[in-house]
Amino acid sequence: VLQKTTFSFDVSVWEFFLPLLAGAQLVMARPGGHQDPQYLIETIERSGITVAHFVPSMLQVFLAQDDVARCHALRHVKCSGEALPYPLQQRFLAQMPGAQLHNLYGPTEAAVDVTYWRCVSDAHPGIVPIGRPIANTRMYVLDAQLRPVPVGGVGELYIGGVQVARGYLNRPELTAERFIDSPFHEGERLYRTGDLGRWLWDGSLEYLGRNDFQVKIRGFR
Repeated sequence: VLQKTTFSFDVSVWEFFLPLLAGAQLVMARPGGHQDPQYLIETIERSGITVAHFVPSMLQVFLAQDDVARCHALRHVKCSGEALPYPLQQRFLAQMPGAQLHNLYGPTEAAVDVTYWRCVSDAHPGIVPIGRPIANTRMYVLDAQLRPVPVGGVGELYIGGVQVARGYLNRPELTAERFIDSPFHEGERLYRTGDLGRWLWDGSLEYLGRNDFQVKIRGFR
């Protein structure tokens, strides 16, 4: 497993602990190496990396390298931090036929990732879903009155489960705004993401953007 995410980002949690829990080898990239696609290709080839994470914008740059085919050891590439464009999914599946691409979704307030999708080229033409909830997680698509939105309808994404944070440190007003009591399970709290989404016909979720003016630039809010 290639560890290249700075430890101040939540993705580093699974990069550090997944290999330790699974008995895999942890290979740590040099400082700043995550910004150098040529270095990453050399490291993946030299160390036989089978699992790596990319934000979509970096994956775009990575796939543009002439010798990316040298990364034949890769088996699983995980994407999160930004929306994964459908053309980028298709490009990856064409260029890296020996690897699986996984689209993950999850805000920091819910401890890394909360949904998972294994990318398949013809599952949803033009769409890359963020998938289904992982274990111990509940996802809701709700309207302004906290009522569930039917399949295909657009609503705000809410997250419930053991990994939802307690709140923001020394920010009680913001905590009260974003962390609410669940109307569906007594004693459960939900995190209000500010993200818009909808349920697809197969039980997966599609991410549709924000309901405010927040933007992300290279993973930074």
